[in-house]
Amino acid sequence: MKILVTGGAGFIGSHLVDRLLKMGHEVTSVDNLSTGNMDFHKEIHGNPNFRFIQGTVFEKELIKKLVDECDVIFHLAAVLGVKNTVENPLHVIQGNIEGTQVVLEQAYIQKKKVVFSSTSEIYGKNLELPYREDSSRVLGPTTTDRWCYATAKALDEHLCFAYARKGLPVSIVRYFNIYGPRAIATQYGGVIPRFIVSALKNEPITVYGTGEQTRCFTYKDDAVDGTILCMDMKHNNQVFNIGTEHQISITQLAELIKDLTNSQSPIIYIPYEEAYGLGYEDSPMRVPDLTKARQVLGYSPSIKIEDGLKKTINWYRKNYKFT
Repeated sequence: MKILVTGGAGFIGSHLVDRLLKMGHEVTSVDNLSTGNMDFHKEIHGNPNFRFIQGTVFEKELIKKLVDECDVIFHLAAVLGVKNTVENPLHVIQGNIEGTQVVLEQAYIQKKKVVFSSTSEIYGKNLELPYREDSSRVLGPTTTDRWCYATAKALDEHLCFAYARKGLPVSIVRYFNIYGPRAIATQYGGVIPRFIVSALKNEPITVYGTGEQTRCFTYKDDAVDGTILCMDMKHNNQVFNIGTEHQISITQLAELIKDLTNSQSPIIYIPYEEAYGLGYEDSPMRVPDLTKARQVLGYSPSIKIEDGLKKTINWYRKNYKFT
């Protein structure tokens, strides 16, 4: 098949591109390189089934042309990161909603299948765990910028389902804390990249809040598996949680990374307010219910966090100098 991946030079997008090529598909990656990195495509340069285009999902004529040429679209281009939501909420809101509108509109006109990447942030601070795909969303007030990303992605999902009702074949994946090689701390902003970099530098590992909050971290291979399963037309007009059910507290995560890197880094704690400003809120736990993904997709995450972290740490050691 001919496949278009938006955000294809990003963390998850580049791994998805690699896998699709190994499966024998022809893949076009489009990315504006604001957070993507051409180095993530260096191993596939010269592959006759691969093409990279530097551009944005806001360029309607470009997207129209690329959609016309493909059979399936994986729409991963997004503006994400807690720091972005706090420092530039307008960029987060417009970047996610407007870009998705362009992609879905062109896909609808040409009736091309779309797999849209969403997020566990959708569920907000709902305390009824685990989160099913039909769980309620519980968010803070609109005066708190922290919730703008969750809201923007929710509106993206509403757009997907609105177009689906008009005939667009679309599936949605909600990622739960994806990590792995290529998740760069300065760009992706995730907690695991931050902790690994600090540990390898023997600098303080900074935990925001009490460290008692838990997450279910998902290795990139498992995320790509679930994403590709959604390409099948029989999964149209549905949303799926893609993650793992293994919980770990942020303090436990910091201790595990410190142990795996043989680091001398101290673990320090700072309040959310100091990191992100007054009024910042966080979810104490975020756990997916994978029943639907298992039964409908046949999704089965298999990478244990210790194994995934070892691979990620090795990638950092290979690609960066730490002194």
